[in-house]
Amino acid sequence: MSYIKNHSLQINSILYEFINKEVLPGTGIKSDEFWNKFANVVHELAPINKNLIEKREIIQKKIDEWHKKNTGKDFNKKEYTDFLKSISYISEEKEDFKIETSNVDQEIASIAGPQLVVPVDNARYALNAANARWGSLYDALYGTDVIPGAKGKEFNEDRAKKVITYVRNFLDQTAPLAGVSWKEISDIKVKDQDIVFLSSNKEVQLKDKKQFIGYNGEKSKPTSILIKNNNLHIDILIDPNHTIGKSDKASISNIIVESALSTIIDNEDSVAAVDGEDKVKCYRNWLGLMKGNLTANMQKNGKKFIRKLNPNRDYISRDGKKISLHGRALLLNRNVGHLMKNPAIILKDGSEIPEGIMDAFVSTLCALHDFKNKNNSRTGSVYIVKPKMHGPEEVEFTNTLFGKVEEVLGIKKYSIKVGIMDEERRTTVNLKECIRQVKNRIVFINTGFLDRTGDEMHTSFESGPMIFKGEMKKSTWLNTYENWNVDIGLSCGFSGKAQIGKGMWAMPDQMADMMEQKVGHPKSGANCAWVPSPTAATLHSMHYHKIDVFKEQDKIKSRSKAKLDDILEIPKADRPNWSMDDINRELENNAQSILGYVVRWVDQGVGCSKVPDINNVGLMEDRATLRISSQHIANWLHHGICKKEQVLDVMKKMAKIVDEQNKNDASYKKMSENFEKSIAFSAACDLVFKGRVQPSGYTEPLLHQKRLEKKSSV
Repeated sequence: MSYIKNHSLQINSILYEFINKEVLPGTGIKSDEFWNKFANVVHELAPINKNLIEKREIIQKKIDEWHKKNTGKDFNKKEYTDFLKSISYISEEKEDFKIETSNVDQEIASIAGPQLVVPVDNARYALNAANARWGSLYDALYGTDVIPGAKGKEFNEDRAKKVITYVRNFLDQTAPLAGVSWKEISDIKVKDQDIVFLSSNKEVQLKDKKQFIGYNGEKSKPTSILIKNNNLHIDILIDPNHTIGKSDKASISNIIVESALSTIIDNEDSVAAVDGEDKVKCYRNWLGLMKGNLTANMQKNGKKFIRKLNPNRDYISRDGKKISLHGRALLLNRNVGHLMKNPAIILKDGSEIPEGIMDAFVSTLCALHDFKNKNNSRTGSVYIVKPKMHGPEEVEFTNTLFGKVEEVLGIKKYSIKVGIMDEERRTTVNLKECIRQVKNRIVFINTGFLDRTGDEMHTSFESGPMIFKGEMKKSTWLNTYENWNVDIGLSCGFSGKAQIGKGMWAMPDQMADMMEQKVGHPKSGANCAWVPSPTAATLHSMHYHKIDVFKEQDKIKSRSKAKLDDILEIPKADRPNWSMDDINRELENNAQSILGYVVRWVDQGVGCSKVPDINNVGLMEDRATLRISSQHIANWLHHGICKKEQVLDVMKKMAKIVDEQNKNDASYKKMSENFEKSIAFSAACDLVFKGRVQPSGYTEPLLHQKRLEKKSSV
């Protein structure tokens, strides 16, 4: 790894060349000017960053000691709360306020819908996600288990009919016709400034004529009809020559729905970026998205082609004017948190750069290209999602960092918007005060319940053995936390101004279950919720057609508010009397999850993938799920629920199963062939056996160490 010395920094040569030759040209910023100002800010902020991380550990030690001191005593909630306040874990809540963020794109402020999360290091995934703004409802239903029964290899006409019936029922709910069903229409045309449907030789119209927005083609023979509901668009394609259209009474060939309104391009939990080379791969894809020129070579059905960003979608309005709708999702960039450092840049004291500081500068620097072309943000904003912050002080630091970036790059104050991942316990209990620190930047809060569960376990590690992992979703603290996040967001004026988000559906193959369960997110007042694929985004969008989230938010404002006391309910087992069979089953479940994810992370640099669980159900795994599983076993080991030898035996047993699950991957290296020499197996074991001492229970430090070891051994 070679470095370039520049303004008291040693910069990875690949990163240095990338910034100078690919990012800076076209921004109006000179190379020497950038590196000089950047170096000054980094050396100013790095010590503050370090102190904040040290403060986490100081607070955690105090909490550990409190639990040790109170072992065997009845848990006194008031004493516990007073103690947390005394060590500044819980901050004093100040007067009420409303957020003041301006220049926010409508996809965040005023439209509710699905949100994708996709790893930035894979150009194909990033392009697919950006293009997932629009999706075929017919394809999404035909290809998933929402429509029961097998597809078969050939076109299944019976299945196609079921899809069409399903969609017609959906249209009856979201864009009802006056007096008839969508199943009964035989022709569609534009007459004057209205859409007219023929049913039994009678002309009928939409119940709400204002839902008709525009069309394409001739008025007498339109090729598409554009309808709007709950601020979301439905594009009804009409083609009598199409395979589907020619057998359809109304010649409808497809239904295209607005799907992923926004997408988080992820630099954090779903990528394995451990050095300058890895980071440049991530940054380069983000730059391509911001410039609008990102491409990926693709192959489908034996045909090669180049995937690009979709253009906007053009229509004729009802009064004959041109309408142009955005063809791509609004993109947000999730940077890393405050904890991690990266050897991509070495500071003058020989330490590695805080990775979050580097991310903030480079993410925004790349986004300057979008400030000119406005292909992403039409308001001149760059959206950065910030994860894993602990409390108001750390959020304040993020605000300071973003302000420094704006100064160095010469852009308007508050151009950088922030999304707060509410996924650490100290942020949850102080959420209102966290929001206050960025009231001019905030556009997003999201309950990351997976990481939040990991931090819940680590914070209260010494309190006792944690309940079974599957029971966490039913626990008092978790359900209260989900409501608390919405309550505080609404009280701070988020409705119509910013996103209140909910977490990921982790089973991409189980869309029928998703359609049944994920409707709960818009009902909860969330105006966005995470999905794992473009197909899932298309299906989940139907929930936002059926539910007006902003009306739900108005109802929620008057409900009884979630209570801090309930959030502080620790999910420990009071009298664990579990059988050894139950314990081993839980250990196996956790171990399989850890190994299935870690082996790809360490050996192949894959940060997010569909990993088969112990029952061979494919789950979207990232570092958040890893954090839970490793902390859970570590907690049980600490409290004597299981023994080290027992856990090691389970790890070896499950490693063999994971090896078998990956047997069709030609690049896969079996862990079980030599446990002692498998870096991946060693990493998985360290995450468990050294889990107690990992900062906040995070997995990144060990994973990065092991991945660098793997890369150097190849």
